[in-house]
Amino acid sequence: MKQELVRNWMSREVVTVSPETTLPEAHRLVMEKRIRRLPVVKDGKLVGIVTRSDIRGAQPSSATVLNVWELNYLLARLKVEEIMTPNPHTVSPEATIGEAAQVMLEHKIGALPVVEKDGQVIGIITESDIFSMVVKEWHK
Repeated sequence: MKQELVRNWMSREVVTVSPETTLPEAHRLVMEKRIRRLPVVKDGKLVGIVTRSDIRGAQPSSATVLNVWELNYLLARLKVEEIMTPNPHTVSPEATIGEAAQVMLEHKIGALPVVEKDGQVIGIITESDIFSMVVKEWHK
């Protein structure tokens, strides 16, 4: 099981955004697509990652003194690049599931963008993907 390759278990349908994507658009994507992470890509290369938690954390608290119009104006202008984690941990498609799981555990993260040597995102491996592999292997 530890020797299974990331490329065989990663999700290939990756929704990405650009650094210029607005917070409301990123929020819409994670809700509509029912995903938790958006790799941020610029000029075809991974530059960051933004999570549903990052998006939630960037939204104002109920204790704000701004009115709804001021809030909406500010949120509409907030870009993903202002809240993303730059230079996220990544994994090669040729890495083993064991190697990917080790990185995820060490850094307490739930997913790794899968990138080619040139930095192009070709997939994402998540905790759920790894759990799916474990369950499938367990039932053999």
